[in-house]
Amino acid sequence: MRTRLAASSAALAAAALLLTGCVDNTADTDAPAGSGSPSVAVDEAAVALLPEEITEAGVLVVGTDAAYPPNEYKDADGNPIGWEIDLVDALGAKLGLEVRYEIASFDKIIPSVTGGTMDMGMSSFTDNAERQQQVDFVDYYEAGIQWAAPAGESVDPDDACGLKVAVQATTYQHTDELPAKSQACTDAGEPAIQITPFDTQDAAANAVILGQADAMSADSPVTLYAIAQTDGKLEPAGDIFDSAPYGFPVKKGSELAAAVQAGMQSLVDDGTYGDILAEWGVEAGAVDTIEINAGS
Repeated sequence: MRTRLAASSAALAAAALLLTGCVDNTADTDAPAGSGSPSVAVDEAAVALLPEEITEAGVLVVGTDAAYPPNEYKDADGNPIGWEIDLVDALGAKLGLEVRYEIASFDKIIPSVTGGTMDMGMSSFTDNAERQQQVDFVDYYEAGIQWAAPAGESVDPDDACGLKVAVQATTYQHTDELPAKSQACTDAGEPAIQITPFDTQDAAANAVILGQADAMSADSPVTLYAIAQTDGKLEPAGDIFDSAPYGFPVKKGSELAAAVQAGMQSLVDDGTYGDILAEWGVEAGAVDTIEINAGS
């Protein structure tokens, strides 16, 4: 699922983090110093592909959950920040559009896109065949799954039967990964995995820190960020696995998909895309070609 800036308030948030031992993602505690809207030239060829109604409005309405750091989350003032926000800000510049973010729960974004109240979603959506039945995806990143466990605890994602595992509700880990692993456990006569969903990713991480769950599962950049924020209280459990594309969902059959694809490819080609990912330390998932509905 799921990008931004803060200064003195960030230091206070970081101090509070160390005192509580918990993850607080409502404030940006580790945004790159130079993050923000990059200087990007308009790509007229991409602009020409936009649906007429978006061109006339001059605005791209983007839905985000803003609770999945470092991908997208909120700064101390409640504004959405993160590397995906920076990407979409740059995309808006390429398309000559103002980007207007609407913060919504993750499970409300695709229905809002299909219903026409949002033009596009941006919340680290894994592009898969099931979701492609509802929307088209413009794919822009490859992310894997990474588990985390309390420091010093040995947890194997491939041998987790009977464990309580925290996830953010409605993410791929909640709907696909853990149910499949749990089913394999029960098929083998082992106890099911106790899948424990939380509304936000920081709540899932805190559950592990507080001993309410044995481990957490999330997308690789998200888990590694959570580990970095917990002052050694969490550590990786196993290796990254099951890489899959992140995609921006747009209304199925909309001309917007081709415009977003062209705008994002322009960002890749002129180096802006790579610069943004490198600034946030997430360049390992970079792609060279922007595709539509590449997930399976």
